[in-house]
Amino acid sequence: MKLRLQYVWLLCILLVASCTTTKYVPEGAFLLDKVHIKTDNKQVKPSSLSMYVRQNPNPRWFNLLNTQLYIYNWSGRDSIRWYNKMLRRMGDAPVIYSLDDAFRSSEEMTKALHNMGYMGASVERVAVVHKKKMDLTYKITTGRPYMVRHLRYDVQDSCLVPYLQRDSAETKLRSGMVFDINVLNAERQRITSNLLSNGFYRFNKDYITYTADTVRGSYQVDLTLHLTRYRQHAGEELRRHPQYFIGKVNFITDYNVMQSSALSSTEVNDSVHYRGFPIYYTDKLFLRPKVLLNNLSIAPGKPYNEQDVQRTYANFSRLPVLKYTNIRFFESQVGDSLLLNAYVMLTRNKHQSVSFELEGTNSAGDLGAAASVSFTNRNVFRGSESFLIKLRGAYEAVSGLQSSYGQDNYTELGAETSINFPRFLFPFLSNDFRRRIRATTEFGLQYNYQLRPEFTRIVASASWSYRWGLQRLHSQHRIDLLDVNYLYMPQIDDDFKDKYLNNDQNYILKYNYEDRFIVRTGYTYVYNSAGRALANNTLTGNAYSVRVNFESAGNLLFALSKTLKLKKNDAGEYTLLNIPYAQYLKGDFDYATNLMIDSRNSIALHFAAGIAVPYGNASVVPFEKRYFSGGANSVRGWSVRSLGPGSFAGDGNFLNQSGDIKLDASVEYRTRLFWKFRGALFIDAGNIWTIRDYDSQQGGRFRLNQFYKQIAVAYGVGLRLDLDFFVLRFDGGMKAVNPMYESGKGRYPILRPRFGRDFAFHFAVGYPF
Repeated sequence: MKLRLQYVWLLCILLVASCTTTKYVPEGAFLLDKVHIKTDNKQVKPSSLSMYVRQNPNPRWFNLLNTQLYIYNWSGRDSIRWYNKMLRRMGDAPVIYSLDDAFRSSEEMTKALHNMGYMGASVERVAVVHKKKMDLTYKITTGRPYMVRHLRYDVQDSCLVPYLQRDSAETKLRSGMVFDINVLNAERQRITSNLLSNGFYRFNKDYITYTADTVRGSYQVDLTLHLTRYRQHAGEELRRHPQYFIGKVNFITDYNVMQSSALSSTEVNDSVHYRGFPIYYTDKLFLRPKVLLNNLSIAPGKPYNEQDVQRTYANFSRLPVLKYTNIRFFESQVGDSLLLNAYVMLTRNKHQSVSFELEGTNSAGDLGAAASVSFTNRNVFRGSESFLIKLRGAYEAVSGLQSSYGQDNYTELGAETSINFPRFLFPFLSNDFRRRIRATTEFGLQYNYQLRPEFTRIVASASWSYRWGLQRLHSQHRIDLLDVNYLYMPQIDDDFKDKYLNNDQNYILKYNYEDRFIVRTGYTYVYNSAGRALANNTLTGNAYSVRVNFESAGNLLFALSKTLKLKKNDAGEYTLLNIPYAQYLKGDFDYATNLMIDSRNSIALHFAAGIAVPYGNASVVPFEKRYFSGGANSVRGWSVRSLGPGSFAGDGNFLNQSGDIKLDASVEYRTRLFWKFRGALFIDAGNIWTIRDYDSQQGGRFRLNQFYKQIAVAYGVGLRLDLDFFVLRFDGGMKAVNPMYESGKGRYPILRPRFGRDFAFHFAVGYPF
């Protein structure tokens, strides 16, 4: 087998070596091999000018290998044969250097530099030719930037002056700044947004212009901002900018976007007036009038405000019963007042739906299948409340168990129901607070029945939570006000009990196979700098995300037990309905960032830490809240739940390979390969530890003078199939540093790697971070 693998590698090397990258480069032409941008000014970064390069070299895998160009060159010159066509479709044709494209690139870079204030900037092209390949360098000489010496405002409409003065602290212009056209345009947009928020409905940035006078013999500019008066049509006389106020606000709740856009074509059979707001509908009003007004940010009598309009769009988009929202304004005049009559037109979504899902499962190598059916009602109480009921069943073949258990299958049956209210349901809260914090309230119930060869377990839970987002979706908050879980073990196999549970050394294992209550509260904060939901659980572009979670369990019950002087059970625990309850504090921190190298390559970094502390009524954190290491989203040189804690080598029981403290760090180089395929090279590091010493986890306790020696390190390569709506991920990791060994050959397997011992393969859906 080893000999055959060597032949395969040798064949691959010969195939690559036999192909020249210039096979299809015509005589007298050059393959564009590399493009560089060099500047003599630290303030002007090459990355800011790369977008103006009109011709880039063939893409390289991991910025090193011209693989797709090699594949293209494997094709023969007979383009009719099917295999040649296939190779050319899979590969990339060579990029032939174009003088015209290089000239246009230089021109556009020069214009960009002028816009940055470097009026004397120049771009020189330096080409280095080696046989039929060319390395092209754009050499940037910026010169001195032009600076704004004096800044003056010429506002021709006096009614706008008070609004500009009130917002002057936010201005982007100042004397002494670089004369940057991009900053000037940003100031135009800022002033426009300010005036659109103060009733000037017809204002746009074209009314703002600049005059720049240069001072001869210097790099100084005298800048004047002109704000001209209003003119609706060419040839009309200039006049003051009209200020509009909101007139009537009307609702049309059965608007059909497929019909004509004219309001007269909308079918309306009836109407109702609620607090002075006309509501038009067909047949039956499907939303309560109060719900419509609670989500409306446009107020009659107030100046037109573009931000209020966008808030109204955002509020109605949260309602699952609605499919589309459209807001139109029509001008009218009453005396000297200019009014905008608003029509909020709503298109309803399907009120009810049934869905069916079928999925494959893979739990630590055990394969299975699961199916679920769910029913959703998006408008239970005519307030866009979403009701869900879901039934799920799963089956899995369990491997590696002793034959005495009688059966080796895992069966899971579950049911869950939830109701979601698109508002903050809590007593004593004012309407103003509810309007500022657009929270969603959710109540849920779950029941899960698990039948394994070793035991039968039932998990029942009830939850009450709130979710809301702020700052244009940059941040998300979640409060789990109450989450009650009941773990019930109706049956445990006698052989399993004798082997693992009737043993004082397996205290953690025994604790987690007993009936227990977990009554917890928690808070989660998520920030995403990109300001949008993560696609496929990964960041795109130059962005970062932060996640912080804190939760506690059992504190209120423990305080009541102490106050009421309740009796403890034989294990020294307070109980609720004769069932002991868990008590712990837990905190998690997660940070991930993505750094773009170019359009095809990026570096992703990840760091995570967590700690769970049992106390009071518990000496162990429940299994569901403990940490595990290894697997597709952790240190990928180890299979799932097979690493740690500390230097513990494992005893075949995955529960003993759990901990109270976790550290994870990863760096991943990601590259686009071809079509929908992506590649990755990664290095992972991390481990888990316990807070206390346990006989069943020798070497697992966290100690400041030792933990850094117990950090495991892995490296590997990954292949991802990115289909936009989901990602299939295949990662292969190798152990580099193994904390099971304090010294010797086994501690550094990277020096003497053995595939059978050190390799772990992972299949997952979505990116690891």
